[in-house]
Amino acid sequence: MRCLFNPQEENHYMPKEEVLEFPGIVTELLPNATFRVKLENEHEIIAHTAGRMRKNRIRVLAGDKVLVEMTPYDLTKGRITYRFK
Repeated sequence: MRCLFNPQEENHYMPKEEVLEFPGIVTELLPNATFRVKLENEHEIIAHTAGRMRKNRIRVLAGDKVLVEMTPYDLTKGRITYRFK
C-alpha cells in the first residue's frame, strides 16, 4: 500500500486557494447580512460581509463602493472585504 503523505517531501501541503478580487457597488440589502453587488464588469453577485468587517462593525449600505473576494469555483457568490470611503 502506498502512503499519500510523505513527511520527507517539502511540498506536501495543498496550495492556498486563489481568490479573485473585484470592485463593485452594493445595489440591494438582503436578509441575513447579505448584499446584491453589481461588479464593474456588469455581473451581479450575492455577497456577505467578511468576519473582520463584522467584528469592527463596518456598516455597508446600498450605493457603497466595495471590494469583493470571489473563489474561481463559484462566481455567483462573494465576500465583501473592504468598503471604500
